[in-house]
Amino acid sequence: MAGLFDKQAEIYASTRPTYPSEWYAMLARHCPLHSLAWDVGTGNGQAALGVAEHFEQVIATDVSEAQLKCAIRHPRVRYVHTPLSMSDDELIKLIGGEASVDLVTVATAVHWFDLPQFYSIVTRLLRKPGGLIAVWGYNDIVVNPKLDAVMKRFHDTTLLSGIQTFSLSLMATEHFHSLRECWFGFRRETIVTGHT
Repeated sequence: MAGLFDKQAEIYASTRPTYPSEWYAMLARHCPLHSLAWDVGTGNGQAALGVAEHFEQVIATDVSEAQLKCAIRHPRVRYVHTPLSMSDDELIKLIGGEASVDLVTVATAVHWFDLPQFYSIVTRLLRKPGGLIAVWGYNDIVVNPKLDAVMKRFHDTTLLSGIQTFSLSLMATEHFHSLRECWFGFRRETIVTGHT
């Protein structure tokens, strides 16, 4: 799936919704240290920017060079292209080495990952004790009844009419459900917010 959003990277960067600043503040409160964060599947850096408000350094990685070129620059964010050919050991060294990361974030991207491989890398990178992984996404966006009806019709008739899009949507749902079953050997808790 690498390169899926390359052609429209600029549009993607300018139209993707952001996450609430309170979310990043809450994540920071759950981390005892704020030296290094890794934003995985950063795309245009949307989440990396929010994390950077609370951490000294953010390494924001993505397999898409086009997405990274559209990312908004920040003095505490370093954007790095990580091609699929990069080995786990190379990636771990690039990020900062074993047990070096205080926070790993994945904002609406985990459905693209090879989860066993990703979990293995995260386990090696997270600081022990105190390292935190946060994986999140957003549901349908609610604006107003008139626009919501148009978007529902678009979703049901256009998006779901294509087998590929349906498969991607199903794949994303299955991956998020499988996250409930993951265990890194660290304390695990689920944090639910009022946002849908």
